[in-house]
Amino acid sequence: MASAAPAVSSEPTKKEIRLVIAASSAGTVFEWYDFFIYGTLAALIGQAFFPADNETLQLLLVWAGFAVGFGFRPLGAILFGYLGDKLGRKYTFLVTVTLMGIATAGVGLIPSAATIGIAAPIIVIFLRILQGLALGGEYGGAAIYVAEHAPPEKRGFYTSFIQASVVGGFVLSIAVVLACRFLIPDDQFAAWGWRLPFLLSIVLLVISLWMRFKLSESPVFKAMKEAGETAANPFTESFSYPGNKKRIFVALFGVTGVLTTIWYTAFFSGLSFLRGPMRVEPLTVELILFTAGLISMVFYVIVGRWSDRVGRKKPIMVGALAALVLLFPIFWGMGSLANPGLARAAAENPVVVSGPECTTDPFAELFGNEQTECGRILETLTSSGVRYTLEPADRLSLSVGGEAVPIAEEWLADGSARRDGVQAALGQRGFDFTRQSPPAINIIGLLALLLVSAMLSALTYGSVAALLAEMFPPKIRYSSMSIPYHIGAGYLGGFLPLIAGIIVARTGDIYAGLWYTWAIVAFGVVVAWWGLPSGPPRDFEDNG
Repeated sequence: MASAAPAVSSEPTKKEIRLVIAASSAGTVFEWYDFFIYGTLAALIGQAFFPADNETLQLLLVWAGFAVGFGFRPLGAILFGYLGDKLGRKYTFLVTVTLMGIATAGVGLIPSAATIGIAAPIIVIFLRILQGLALGGEYGGAAIYVAEHAPPEKRGFYTSFIQASVVGGFVLSIAVVLACRFLIPDDQFAAWGWRLPFLLSIVLLVISLWMRFKLSESPVFKAMKEAGETAANPFTESFSYPGNKKRIFVALFGVTGVLTTIWYTAFFSGLSFLRGPMRVEPLTVELILFTAGLISMVFYVIVGRWSDRVGRKKPIMVGALAALVLLFPIFWGMGSLANPGLARAAAENPVVVSGPECTTDPFAELFGNEQTECGRILETLTSSGVRYTLEPADRLSLSVGGEAVPIAEEWLADGSARRDGVQAALGQRGFDFTRQSPPAINIIGLLALLLVSAMLSALTYGSVAALLAEMFPPKIRYSSMSIPYHIGAGYLGGFLPLIAGIIVARTGDIYAGLWYTWAIVAFGVVVAWWGLPSGPPRDFEDNG
C-alpha cells in the first residue's frame, strides 16, 4: 500500500542544503564524540569508577557501563521518535543534543570511587542512561532532516555525511585525548586530566546549538503539518501501518545488525584488542586509530554516492559478505603485527593448563563467589593475551612448550602476585609482556588492516540513512526508522564489547569474541538478501 508524501511547497536552495548538511553533521559529530569518549578512555574510567583487583572484571564492568547507554537507546528512539513525528525534526534534535552535552560533562565532574564509594559507578551509569536516551533520538532526527532536504538522486550522497559524522565523533574523541596527552604529563592525565575531554562537551554543546538554531524545519514535515497529515500516535502506527512490521524486521536485522556489529568490531574491538591483549603503547594505538578513522570518513561519502547509482542493497551485501570472509584474517594479521613476540612464542611454546574445575567466571567476585584455583590461572592468562589449551586432570598444573611451570602458593591468593609470577615465568620462555612500540612497517600494516575493516563498515553503513528514510512513510518515518535502528545498534552493537569480552574470558581465545560479530552478520546477510529492495533507489511511495 503506497502512501504518497505531501507535496513540498518549495525546494531548499543549494545554500540552505549546505547549511543543513553542515549543521546536522557537526551536531552528529559532537553528539557521538560525547558518547564515544567513554569508550576511548575505558581504561582510565575503569580505574576511577570501577576499581577491581581482577583486570578482566574491571574492563568488563566498564563495557557493561558502555552497554547500559546503548540499552536505553531504543527507549530514546521511541520517546524522541514520537516527538519528532508530532512536533518536528528540528526541535527534537535540539533537545537530544542538549541532553547529551549535559550528561557527558557530568561524567567529568563525578568524584572517583575512592572518594565517594559505590555512589560513583551508580552516578556514571545514570549519566550513561541519559546519554543513551539522547542518542536514541539524535541519529534518526539528523538522518531524516538531511534526507528530507535532499533531491532523490543525491539522497545517498547527502546523507552519507551523517554516516561519516558518526566516525567523526570517534575521531574527535581520539584527537582530544591525544591533545590532552601531549599537553598533560602522563601521571597527571591519569589522575585528573582524563576529565577534560568530558568537560569539553559543554563547549561543543554551545557550538552545536548555535548551528542548529539557524536551521528551519524539514520541508516534508512542514508540508505534512500544513496538510494536517501528521500521525496521531507515531509509535503505534509504526507497527500497524501496512507492511511496516516486515520493514522494521529487515531494518533491524538485515541493515542495523550488520552495520553496527561491523562498525564496533572495526573501531572499538580494534582499539581494545591493540591496547589490551596486544599490549601496544596507548599513544601508538590512539594515533593509528585516529589516522584510520580520519581517512575512512571519505569511504562513507564515496559509498553513499555510489548507492545513488546502483541502489542501497548492493553495497550492503558486498560489505557484509566480504566481512564474513575477512573478519578473522584481519585480526590475526593485527595480532602478528602488533606483538610479533607474543604471537611467535604462542606458536612455538603452546600453553597448556590442566586441573579440576577448569572454568573461569569473570563476574565471580562481583557476586561474592570465588574463582576456582584453575579459573584464576585462566583469567590471568586471558588478561595477559595468552592463548591456552585445557586438558582434564586431577591436580592443577601449567606447562609451556611441554615444560612444567611451578605454581607458587601466593599466585592463588593474590591477583597481582599471580599476574607478575605468571608473566615472569612465561617471559623466560619467550613471551613478551612489555608495552609494544611496533616498528614503522608494522604500524603501516596495522593501519592498512584497520582501513580494510573501515571499508567494510563504510559499505554496510554509508547508504543507510537514505535507505531507512526511503523504507518508511513520511508521517511515521522518525519513529519507524529510529526504533529498529536503535534496538539493533543499542543491543546487537552496543553490547558487542561486553559479549565479546565475556566470550574471550570464558574461552581463553583472544579471537573467539569475533564469532559474535560473524554470527550477527551471517544472519543479517540472509535477511538483507530476502528483504531489501534491489535496483535503483526509490522513494517510499514508489516502494510501497
